[in-house]
Amino acid sequence: FLFFAGRTEEIKGNIDEAVALFEHGCKAQQTWKQFHHMCYWELMWCFTYKTHWKMAYFYADMLSKENSWSKATYAYMKAAYLSMLTEDDCLTFGETALTQFRQVPGLKQKIAGKSLPTEKFAIRKARRYFAEKPIPLPAAPLEMMYIWNGYTVIGKQKDLTEGMLKTLEEAQAKLENLPRTEFTTDDQCLLCLLKGLCLKQLGHKEEAEHYFTLVLCNETLIKYDHYLVPNALLEHGLLCLEQGRKDEAIKLLEAAKHNYKNYSMESRTHFRIQAALHKAKGTGENGILVPSSP
Repeated sequence: FLFFAGRTEEIKGNIDEAVALFEHGCKAQQTWKQFHHMCYWELMWCFTYKTHWKMAYFYADMLSKENSWSKATYAYMKAAYLSMLTEDDCLTFGETALTQFRQVPGLKQKIAGKSLPTEKFAIRKARRYFAEKPIPLPAAPLEMMYIWNGYTVIGKQKDLTEGMLKTLEEAQAKLENLPRTEFTTDDQCLLCLLKGLCLKQLGHKEEAEHYFTLVLCNETLIKYDHYLVPNALLEHGLLCLEQGRKDEAIKLLEAAKHNYKNYSMESRTHFRIQAALHKAKGTGENGILVPSSP
């Protein structure tokens, strides 16, 4: 009961209340460790939403030590949180982002002969840290937060969204001060997509649309993160749908669905596109087109 109550509060954006319920749930029983792990996972994300990187790292570390669902994902999340801290802060944990990122590929596992999509994504992103002079990821936990639909959660609370936008703007300023590399355009487009999401949640629709469009304008310059383009189309389409621009929304969603393939987390994106198209076209259960509810 405590876990589901915590999830309900988390989905509402009431993160402090969710944290209290998850922590209480862990203290309430000591026999079923898997229940603790479910709470640790949610606590990790709750502290991510609050940009409390040290606490998020703490729960990712607990999961990496106690749970075997996806060691690669846990290691990636630990590295992601460390990448947001100063070197001195990392020293208190006795680990660095570099060493953690480099551990990720070796922890890959297969379930029923297949790799987990999140592990594939984490391993691909971690490859940057195997170079002699690694180019850091600009906002690793914020990117993974998008993969796990976290921006919908923070969108319920203005202060959380504003805090995330501030973190993204700091990452963008840092990126602009670094020499250009083969990853620069990809990183800029990632930050544009995430900033667009935050601005949309804050009601700045035109600015959000501008940032989604920037990703599309740079499509031919993106070298590695090809998933950004169909997701930018998806988010742009959802924005148009919210504004009642149904025909434009359908056009964007259809482009996202049919023009791109073989990119990271493709099944997840297709599922969201299909749901959005279903809403846009107002398809009833019997297949007859009906007006969408407001």
